Formats: sequence, structure tokens, C-alpha cells
Amino acid sequence: MLSPGPREASAYWLAVCGLLGLLTAGADAADRAEPINSISAALRCMRHRGPDESGTWNDADVVFGFNRLSIIDVDRSHQPLHWTPGPGQDVRYTIVFNGEIYNYLELRAELAQRHGARFTTHGDTEAIVAAYHHWGPAAVSRLRGMFSFLIWDAQERVLFGARDPFGIKPLFLATGPAGTAFASEKKSLLALAPSLGLTSDLDPAALQHYLLLQYVPEPATLHRAIRRVESGTHVTLRPGGEVEHERYFTPTFRAGSGSGAGVHARIAGALRDSVAKHMRADVTVGAFLSGGIDSTAIAALAKEHNPDLITFTTGFEREGYSEVDVAAESAAAIGVRHVVRTVKADEMMDALPLIVWYLDDPVADPALVPLWFIAREARQHVKVVLSGEGADELFGGYTIYREPLSLAPFERMPGSLRGLLGRASTRLPDGMRGKDLLRRGALSLEQRYYGNARIFRDDQLAGVLRQYDPRRSHTDITAAHYADSAGWDDPVARMQHVDLFTWLRGDILVKADKMTMANSLELRVPFLDPEVFAVASGLPLAEKLTGSDRNGTTKYALRRALAGIVPGHVLNRRKLGFPVPIRLWLREEMYPWARDIIRDSQADHLVDLAAVQRMLDAHREGPIDHSRRIWTLLVFLLWHGIFVEQRIRPEIPAPIYPVKL
Repeated sequence: MLSPGPREASAYWLAVCGLLGLLTAGADAADRAEPINSISAALRCMRHRGPDESGTWNDADVVFGFNRLSIIDVDRSHQPLHWTPGPGQDVRYTIVFNGEIYNYLELRAELAQRHGARFTTHGDTEAIVAAYHHWGPAAVSRLRGMFSFLIWDAQERVLFGARDPFGIKPLFLATGPAGTAFASEKKSLLALAPSLGLTSDLDPAALQHYLLLQYVPEPATLHRAIRRVESGTHVTLRPGGEVEHERYFTPTFRAGSGSGAGVHARIAGALRDSVAKHMRADVTVGAFLSGGIDSTAIAALAKEHNPDLITFTTGFEREGYSEVDVAAESAAAIGVRHVVRTVKADEMMDALPLIVWYLDDPVADPALVPLWFIAREARQHVKVVLSGEGADELFGGYTIYREPLSLAPFERMPGSLRGLLGRASTRLPDGMRGKDLLRRGALSLEQRYYGNARIFRDDQLAGVLRQYDPRRSHTDITAAHYADSAGWDDPVARMQHVDLFTWLRGDILVKADKMTMANSLELRVPFLDPEVFAVASGLPLAEKLTGSDRNGTTKYALRRALAGIVPGHVLNRRKLGFPVPIRLWLREEMYPWARDIIRDSQADHLVDLAAVQRMLDAHREGPIDHSRRIWTLLVFLLWHGIFVEQRIRPEIPAPIYPVKL
């Protein structure tokens, strides 16, 4: 039994912008009955994705279910939505769609003028299906937004689906003897698993990659039978057939858009246009605001369209672990109402099992916990928020992108000398200054860089993972992406390319989607827009990084573009990220809690629990900081307790949000 079976807080349930589609395997009516009857339970698992309305529909081959968060055309655009190409014709298409298409007004106008398309709603869902009818699969490349959708063509008996270019919105799939199912959340497919005939096997390779990266890389999940449709991909499926995948978008960084004031103006123009379109909604839109330049820019531009904009930030009471003061200064400079939510250690401990349930698969980024809290606070004021995700990947914002500068001396050394230094690094004690520099300097870019998260090294994994396989490596994930960029001269562009396929869609966008939708809040990311990417992807290295490896500037072109838009105190502020004080908390108030999670776990056949406890004790005693590795293991142990052991049953709150005036 795969379903986690959460304990309900009440009998009330309504649903969200979460889609569910099942294409049966050509079986007779009796064989189709069980999966069709399971749809309600599967929808119920993701009722949090929008408490406005729910709908189902089926024909002889297809079952659709949808939970709606009403944002645009609130009183119409109900889903599943049926569409007919012309008057007097039978319904040909039925669509379920999660996300927003920001250029839907322009698409509707073009489709009506050039093709005579007819519309019965005022929303963006009809624009997708009409575009598909007139332009076929090529329509996906015309959509400017975040999306996952399924369209059933009753005439051709074919199911077509797609996911947005960057992977902002999720789409899971599973195929069993009874057919193929798609869903916005994995837990809905877990609920369908028995009727689909799916196995409950865990994927050992996915677990090893999770411990290495702190997330499960696409297209895998921790359940072998359930996969993800990859970002920038569309799929086609016929009854009884196999799913055909085709990539329609591959992000490519090629310097060519020049430098200086001209390109800075183009960046500002593209971003201003993107924010304007991301503000399209029939409900109130707010913004997340940290102490950094990315979210501040989004909030400042959003204020141009909504003078009453509300911004939200979160932080901690620990000194050095909060950007609340800087964010408040930014909010005052922009002139917006500002809401702050402070998170304490006991709140994180209490909420983490519920948060892991919402995640579907473990993601060991501690920043997702305060994000869940601020999303919960924001939902009491607004229904949509804008945020700054994607700016670092597009414009070169991570400090690790400066590594090619710091390792440049190694690149000039003979290969034999680099190898010698690498071997010498293995003899140095862990934690010794310079050890990791020597180790990484001995490696090529393809060997050393696999994204922003570096949790366990291979030698560390071997000491904790029961089924550790030395043949598995991060290159299983990154090799194809490095091959795509083999001819690029800019090493930072190659790192950005890898991050778009790994860190961004595996960590950043997963936590953004899951933590906001857990609270029935829609998050929009204006940086991850095709027009913004078109400018960013052409920047030369000098427009991303300037100065020396330690004292230079990241996101140089973006900073210049935002001069006059963001307040001066954040324009050149160094990136802090979103630090969470788990290093201190795991030595103090979180230690008993972590010890109990390890003690109670039944995952010793997968993870050496005694070794985990020794790591926790060593961290408590210091001086080596094991906090990120411990957190990664704790999140997995909680996940295993919920989804495999079914010993941990979080209380799932009903999605009811009183609005604060």
C-alpha cells in the first residue's frame, strides 16, 4: 500500500489548481471501474492546491479530475473545460490546466483574428486549447507562463500534455497494467497506485542522488514506479500505447547581446514587461520580499501596478540569520505595506512532518520551512504572490559561479601536478582550511560541479548509505547537460546551464511550488520568463561577474539594469541567501528532537542509523559542522516514516483562510 493515509483534521475538503488525468489501457468497463472510483481519493490528497471548486469528467478512455484555485475569470473557466472548434460541432477537446498563461490576452486576440477562434470564457485555459487546435504541439512554445496541462482530443483519441520551459509547475506520471495516470502531486498517484497495479519499490539510485544533492533529480522520484514529466517537454499518449516524450525547449547560453547601457536597458525593459504581465489577475497580488536585490526588484516593479501592494518576509530571532531589518527598510523605501513572520525552532520541529507530507519527495533545503510559514501568513492577506526565484541562475548570482576564477591557477598546471594535489588533499583532515580547494582544483568542471547543493561526498555516503553503489555518480545527472554545452567558452554559462536542469527545478522551484500551494497560495516568478531569459542568455561573462574572485560583483548587468528601480542599500548588497540556524539549533534545542527521529526510524535497512547518531553527536561536540548532512538525513527519515512505514500521520489542516483586514 503506497498511500500515506494522513489523519484528517475535519471532514471538510475542497480542491485546487491540481490536475489529475487517467488514460485507461483499453480495458473493458469492469476493469476501468476501480481506477475511476479512485479519482475522488486521489483528488482529495491535493485539495490544498486550491479551495475553490472541484470537477471530474470521463469518457470511455479518459478520466479527468481538477481542483481549482480561481485566479483569472473566477466565475467562468471551470475545469475540466470542454472546447469545440466551431458552432454546431460536438465537443472535441477537454483540458485540465494548472498554472497561468500571462500572454493569454494576446493569444486570444491573435487566434480570433487569424483563425476565427471562438471563446465562451474570458480566461487563459481556452487560449491553450484553441492554440493547440490551430497550431498543434508547436503551440506550447507560444505560451508565456507557468503550466502543466493535459488535453484530450476525442476525435483523434489522443492525450497531449506539456510542462512549462523551466519546470515551475509539476507534472508526475505513472503507468501500470490499468493505464497511465498524470497528476500535479505525487501523493495523488500514490492514492491511485493499487488500482493502477503499481509496485511500491523505492529507487536506490534516486535515494543516493538525494543524499548527494539534497533533492531527487528529475525525472526520478523515490518511488521507482512514479516519474516526472521533465521541464520544457510535451508528451503524447494513445489508449494502450506508450508515453512519447519530446523536448520543445532547451535553455542555451550564448554570449551575443552585447554589454553596457544598451543591454542593461533591455534587461530592465524585459523585466518590467514580465512583471506587468505577471500582475494579471482577478484577485489581489502581493510579493515576497527578502533583503536581496531580486525580490526587491520584483516588489518595486509590482508597486507600479498596485499602489496598495503588500509584501511579506520571514526571519529568525538569531542574530546573523535574518534579513527582516533590511527587508523592512526596502519596504519603507518602496512605499508598501509590509508583514513579517518570525519563525522559532520549536515551530520548525512541530511543522516539519506536515511539510514533508506536502513535499511528496524529500527536499532537504532548510529554507523551505520558513517559506511555508510566510506563505501561510501571506494567504491570509492575498491569493497570489510574486517572488524573485530564477534571477541567480539567469544572471550569474551565485558566489560559487566565481569558482572558475579562484581555480584558474589549477587550470594552468600540468594534469599530473593537479592529480598529485588532489591525492594530497585526501590525506588532510576534514575541516582543514584548503582541503576542499585542493580537491576541487584537481578536478575538471564536469567532475567537480553538479549544482549549488553539495551535501555528501562519495566517501561520506559510503559510511551512511546501506546500498551505496560507487558506480553511481552525479555525472549520471549532469553528463548530458555538459554534453549540450560542450562547445561553450564560458565556464559560468555551463554552470548556469547545469543549474537550470538540476538545482533550479529540483530544489528552488519545488519548494516554491509546494510550500505556497500547501497554503492555497499561487506563487509567480517573473524572472523565469522567456523574454527575460532571451536577454539574460546572451550576456558575456563580464556582464555576470566582475572583479577578483573574492571581491568582485555577481549579477553585474542585472544590478546596473536595476539602478533607479531598487533602493540603493540593496543594489550592491552581497547575496546572503536564506540562512536557517540549524547549525546552532541541532547542537542545542533541536538535538533531542533529532535524536528521537533517528531512534524511532525503521529505515535502518537503507541508512545506518547508528552512523547518523554518531554524526549528530559529533556535530553537537564540534568543531566540524555536520548540520546540512544531518538535516538531509532527518528529512528522509521523516519521509520514510510517513510514506513507507505509515507510522507518522501528520494532521492535514482544512484549507480555510480567514482574510485579515
